[in-house]
Amino acid sequence: MFLRLLFVLLIALNIAVGAWLLLGQDDVHGRSATDPGVPALKLLSERPPPPASVASTPVAAASVVAAASAPSPSPTASTPVAPAIPATPPRQASYTCMALGPFATPIDLRNARTALSNQAARMRSRQEQTTQTTGWWVYLPGGGSRDKSLELARRLTAANVGEYFIVGTGDQSNTISLGLFKDPANARRRRDQVVAAGFPAQMSERTEAVPEYWLDVVMADNGHGDWRNRVRGVGSHSTGCF
Repeated sequence: MFLRLLFVLLIALNIAVGAWLLLGQDDVHGRSATDPGVPALKLLSERPPPPASVASTPVAAASVVAAASAPSPSPTASTPVAPAIPATPPRQASYTCMALGPFATPIDLRNARTALSNQAARMRSRQEQTTQTTGWWVYLPGGGSRDKSLELARRLTAANVGEYFIVGTGDQSNTISLGLFKDPANARRRRDQVVAAGFPAQMSERTEAVPEYWLDVVMADNGHGDWRNRVRGVGSHSTGCF
């Protein structure tokens, strides 16, 4: 009885081992151990080596092929280079520097600055002292003392030379004045009349220092001629630019 039972167990064990060998190994029958659609996990050492690098784009590959097929330049040949054409510099505006004046008063100068404010590139005002003729003086030099001047005056009266007076003060004290004239022609006529009467009459220019007002301007050449339409009654001359 025991042997029969042992025999049955051995047969059952053989059947179980055979079924496991036949149905339990998936690789033998080509079945995957993972679910459908899920990639199988592989170790890094099991991955195949990457393929050799190729040109990333068709254009790059074509460039490489063209470069390889192009003939290499001769070491002695030189490629002609077109001469560089210099760039034409922009045309710069040219300027004229002038001094306008003289103006009689500071008000006239200020009005001229206002009239040219939109036309001149730069302006500056200045004042100068100049000598101006105030008239022509005809006289007889004094004798050095009041008595000698009086004696000379009596002689003038006797010669019918009138319109005179004796200067009593200043540097010309005791000088006999025969007249002050604006017109030099009238002064010369008076002098000649007294000289003809026998007296050494002299003639001198009387001057005084007076201020002059000037306006220096810097104007573009294409518009410097228009200033005369804006400022009248004065002249101009060239001056240094500033």
